[in-house]
Amino acid sequence: MPWQGLRVCIVGARVVGLSAARAVRKLGADVTIVDRYDDETTTERAAPLTAEGIRVRLGDDATLPDGCELLLVSPGIPPTAPIVAAARAAGIPVWGDVELAWRLRKPLPDGSYAPWLPVTGTNGKTTAVRMLAAMLEAAGKRTVACGNVGLPIVDAVTADEPYDVLAVELSSFQLHWTESMSPFASAVLNVAPDHVDWHGTLEEYTRAKGRIYENCQVACVYNVADETTRKLVEEADVVEGCRAIGFTLGAPGLSMLGVVDGILADRAFVEDRQHNAAELGTIYDVEPHAPHNIANALAAGALARAYGVPAAAVRDGLRAFRPDPHRIAFVASIDGVDFVDDSKATNPHAAAASLTAYEDVVWIAGGLAKGATFDDLVAGAAKRLRGVVLLGADRAVIAEALARHAPEVPVVDIGGAQDGLTGAQAIDRAVDAATRLAAGKAAALGAAAADAAPVTVLLAPGCASMDMFVSYGERGDLFARAVRERKAARG
Repeated sequence: MPWQGLRVCIVGARVVGLSAARAVRKLGADVTIVDRYDDETTTERAAPLTAEGIRVRLGDDATLPDGCELLLVSPGIPPTAPIVAAARAAGIPVWGDVELAWRLRKPLPDGSYAPWLPVTGTNGKTTAVRMLAAMLEAAGKRTVACGNVGLPIVDAVTADEPYDVLAVELSSFQLHWTESMSPFASAVLNVAPDHVDWHGTLEEYTRAKGRIYENCQVACVYNVADETTRKLVEEADVVEGCRAIGFTLGAPGLSMLGVVDGILADRAFVEDRQHNAAELGTIYDVEPHAPHNIANALAAGALARAYGVPAAAVRDGLRAFRPDPHRIAFVASIDGVDFVDDSKATNPHAAAASLTAYEDVVWIAGGLAKGATFDDLVAGAAKRLRGVVLLGADRAVIAEALARHAPEVPVVDIGGAQDGLTGAQAIDRAVDAATRLAAGKAAALGAAAADAAPVTVLLAPGCASMDMFVSYGERGDLFARAVRERKAARG
């Protein structure tokens, strides 16, 4: 791309947009960045760009600047946006940040380029990418978790000191705009309904996820338990010789990674895989070792092994890895009841995965459902539920599913913002209600079996948080604070 003097418009004055604007401006492009917001926060964020020779237009992200020759969109900009339609009508190329990053890669000293190991999925991708980065680091590689997590991917590929290999998280938004990426190895962890409002249909959302396999060079990693991921591999146009590599929580078949007697086993990247397997560690090297997190570890391990990471480095990376906050994080135990924060479970698929980690659960759920349904989740988890506490705007959707599939489970409705509750008030009431439900069940279970597992109060809302909280992080923080205050009060 002849960048010198190229008239580029970038949509979105946030982290990704600012990164892209600075990168192409350094190459000599004539850059205008636009954003729909014209508030104090956006103005402060964009102000330094003016000194760097970048034009800033706030309050209007619908109109193409005069003479625009390339439109770069931030991940949240939908394909139906007016500025995108205008660019398409004018024959102007439209790229996302991943497409830009692929074209801006710097060569390594030997003239090659750092391989990309991208991961996507409805849930678990941040954890899997951070696990992968830990494995690569344990193998002595200079790497970084980037893309939809950590460092913006444009910054990663234009760093002064090139990385040896990149662990890349990609959202469906980013993948929608991707055209020429050719990953070394890539993985789809799972596919469940999400972001249908952005993509238009579940089929389009799924198709976007599948783009991660296009032009893949060495290994397409898929989830044996998720038929959609296997079909996406079958439909992908890959480089000749690229292999399909499955991961499973059961015993692995040929060209798979799986679990045998608690051992993470690789039957894909070993000699004579008909008869041999490599030990990559145990399930107890995965923290926390809930089933869906073990699946994340296997997917990350498959990508690391495809790249050539030794088995011992996979194990060492898992032992060094610590999950991000609000992902099935143990908070405290009070009178035989465990409290766990999985506020990051912002859709039913994530909440269902979290619920499977515990035998006896009092579930705190609710928020913005984003059009999702909960029948499958409740039907699958009904035998584990010892009580449910509901809060937030769309709690009625969950209540209706509970009435249909778990009518015997006690339900407490806390209310939501429409009832005058703040987020902190709702969480306080939810913790109190869940504690009462759990205490009764814990006493009953304890009387029935001395070795009964503890009842778990699980915040796994299955919904987005913005109806009552700034973010899922604030929701989780308030939950953890409320639990710790009650523990302290007990002495």
